[in-house]
Amino acid sequence: MPPFSAGAHVDVHLLGGLVRQYSLCGDPDEGGPYEIAVLREPASRGGSVAMHGLQEGARLTISPPRNLFALDETASKTLLFAGGIGITPLLAMARRLHRLGAEFELHYCARTPARAAFLEALRQAPFAARVVTHFDDGAPAQALNAAAVLAHPDAGTHLYVCGPGGFMAYVLASAQAAGWDESRLHREYFTAPATDTVGDQAFEIEIASTGQVLTVPPGRSAWAVLDEAGLFVPVSCEQGICGTCLVGVKSGLPEHRDSYLTDAEHAANDQFTPCCSRAKTARLVLDL
Repeated sequence: MPPFSAGAHVDVHLLGGLVRQYSLCGDPDEGGPYEIAVLREPASRGGSVAMHGLQEGARLTISPPRNLFALDETASKTLLFAGGIGITPLLAMARRLHRLGAEFELHYCARTPARAAFLEALRQAPFAARVVTHFDDGAPAQALNAAAVLAHPDAGTHLYVCGPGGFMAYVLASAQAAGWDESRLHREYFTAPATDTVGDQAFEIEIASTGQVLTVPPGRSAWAVLDEAGLFVPVSCEQGICGTCLVGVKSGLPEHRDSYLTDAEHAANDQFTPCCSRAKTARLVLDL
């Protein structure tokens, strides 16, 4: 199997054309089989149920590893915050940081110990002393106090967070309130925040290379319209969290609805995610 770096994921192709991203949680330095962990979530968009319906021996198509959540190995210290199944990419990071002899802490939050994946492996890990667990059903004193942990930002420290949206918002807001620089805050979303689509209006997309103009009506994505017109744009998450479908914008103002681009990249308005984002102007000219 191709080697991978801490924070990488693979796209898993499932029946019905579903493609889902799962973080590789094994040791990046050991090679060997890839390891992923998938939470069974009946209310999911289908990937979780499909994965849990697989039988041992089933053959799957996956992509090579891709890393959109890369670890900065030059940091003087690294703080890892995992919420629930968000432990998966951070577990690989912890293994890599330990191998490097780097300074780090891993804060792992879950509802209960029974719902904390890899808990026993973390307790037995050679870096167990660097792991702090926080459980919703535990004593108040062990609850995560992100404001206290992040109160004194150091210029060489980097923060990585992955988990449910509310958990990530809490950690990131605590860091921002303490004055952390955005360049040292790294995040990976599993699901996109809910978007209010009431009031969505139709807009046009123009293909810069041909001049072709397509209309994106309310209730349809720009990606779906492009695909229907025979214009191939790769897509994966369909929520604006993976960046697979990112395209350049030559003119017009996008209405960004993704969780992939940074605030600065949103402000530049020179690229957007057609799987979920729309337009503030009547037309977007795409670099296609």
